[in-house]
Amino acid sequence: MIAFIGSVFSPYYAWARQRGTADPLNHCAVNVSLYGPRGGRWAMTERGGGALSRDAEHLHIGPSALRWDGECLSVGIDEVTVPRPSRLRGRLRLYPEALTGRKLALDRAARHHWWPVAPRARVELDFQQPALCWRGSGYFDSNAGAEALEQSFVGWHWSRAHLSKGAALLYNARERGGATTSLALQVAGDGSVEPFPSPPEAALPPTLWRIERRTRADPSVTPQILRTLQDSPFYARSLVASRVRGEDVTAVHESLDLNRFRHPLVQLMLPFRMPRRS
Repeated sequence: MIAFIGSVFSPYYAWARQRGTADPLNHCAVNVSLYGPRGGRWAMTERGGGALSRDAEHLHIGPSALRWDGECLSVGIDEVTVPRPSRLRGRLRLYPEALTGRKLALDRAARHHWWPVAPRARVELDFQQPALCWRGSGYFDSNAGAEALEQSFVGWHWSRAHLSKGAALLYNARERGGATTSLALQVAGDGSVEPFPSPPEAALPPTLWRIERRTRADPSVTPQILRTLQDSPFYARSLVASRVRGEDVTAVHESLDLNRFRHPLVQLMLPFRMPRRS
């Protein structure tokens, strides 16, 4: 689940920037993806500024809303899937096991920042449509930027894995000018963040859309794709079996190709997956 203010992957926001009329508050969305053995469901309806309200503890975007009470992030979800319309309605609760206060720059100019808010969390999911109940582990992070991602970056590879004590996070971003940022962090149970030397880079098989996937892992192991959860022309989300900090892990991994994203043909395809409601 992702809440967007200034939806970074929105074709409508990209077209508004080209016209010089872009207001991030007019391009908001709640993205929900469910993955299961019989396929998945996807919802990402963009909405205008009239559908947005927020304060320090609440964020409302259309019929969906997030609320933080100091101990739990509670998300009430009421969205419609695409391309086949169906209702996604229910509640997600995230209880952080570790909270960090550290925001990190992803580029040399510090226009983009990443905050791993809760790298370890307990998650409860209770849905009425579809009927679904799930309990497991999760995480919560936040990205913020002062300019469009595709203007700053060629792409990135990111992963997060639970460790026996805390979590390991790996972020490798490549800027337009050729500079790279490689972050390797271990977050302890008390939320303290310890950088560690980036492990060696390892190639993963490309997606069906031929998106390159790479990660970093201990030199004693060859990472393996367990499942590709999301495969689009410019973005992939996967589960990866790997070894980090001497521990065998199952990592959530993503690869982003921003050259693909800004291609005119891809921009014309996106409204079929991201409809807009004023």
